[in-house]
Amino acid sequence: MSIAERWKSYAPHLRSLLRIFAAFMLMQNGTMKVLAWPMGMPPDGHTANLLTQIGFGGLLEAVGGFFLVIGLCTRPIAFILAGEMAVAYWQFHFKLAQPWPIENGGAAAILYCFIWFYFSAAGAGEWSIDSWLENRKKA
Repeated sequence: MSIAERWKSYAPHLRSLLRIFAAFMLMQNGTMKVLAWPMGMPPDGHTANLLTQIGFGGLLEAVGGFFLVIGLCTRPIAFILAGEMAVAYWQFHFKLAQPWPIENGGAAAILYCFIWFYFSAAGAGEWSIDSWLENRKKA
């Protein structure tokens, strides 16, 4: 087996690693907004009111991020989070005077949007509860 073929064989595992690490990072954004953990929201370190759009977004990120870390219900949750990130970019970042994501602080929102959109189609990967449940059905 060539190095290229061997590297390609790792794709399902690397997809799982991308999902786990990206979801863990997103989950921290959510817990910052709703639990002030590992830190509170800048500038004052408080949490968002859950009845606001930022509070609801934080709840989606914290709970949805947890589900994506473990790889449960990956496709529908990733689709919802892709939409949330699109809204976050267009509503909060794009409207700033600077048109480029690196200038308006929206680079992470765009990356998350497309990462979750990818997982909504590709699924969780090998290391996930979704994969475990699917393999159990086949057995």
